[in-house]
Amino acid sequence: MTTKDFTIKWLAYTLALLPIWFLEDFFLSRYPLWGVKPMLLPLCAIAVATLEGATAGAGFGLGVGLLFDAMVPSVPGAMILVTALLGLGAGLLAQYVLRQDLVGCFLCSVLALLAIDALRIGSRLLSGTASLGAMLTVAGREILWSLCFVPLVYLVFRWVFRRVPKATVL
Repeated sequence: MTTKDFTIKWLAYTLALLPIWFLEDFFLSRYPLWGVKPMLLPLCAIAVATLEGATAGAGFGLGVGLLFDAMVPSVPGAMILVTALLGLGAGLLAQYVLRQDLVGCFLCSVLALLAIDALRIGSRLLSGTASLGAMLTVAGREILWSLCFVPLVYLVFRWVFRRVPKATVL
């Protein structure tokens, strides 16, 4: 793959990320369902990891984490590391255990959202800011609402995946 092909490929993925980010940050955040808004940016990292593999998933997860941390100022740098690791893990799962399709993306998304909310709940339990029951209720609603968008996110990135240059094997 040439440098030009590489640049076009990742520019296309970045441009595909923008409408999903816009949907999450400027539309869905204004109209929460069940009192929660969905997390779509981690789903983007999972979709790319499912389609492209572990290395690309980790790299794209790093970029998504930067955007996520810029949007949600909680623990600086936490989501950068978390989304990169989730992209790596989802890419490995999709490549070697699951299939690189919508079902594999959905299963990896479930695991990723569970991991993110487990980290959030764990940090809040350690600081004593909320009760476990309340946090589990909110996390369950957030995960269910986020999973409703997995097909949309996957289809956007699959559309890009089919049109971008692929690596050549010599």
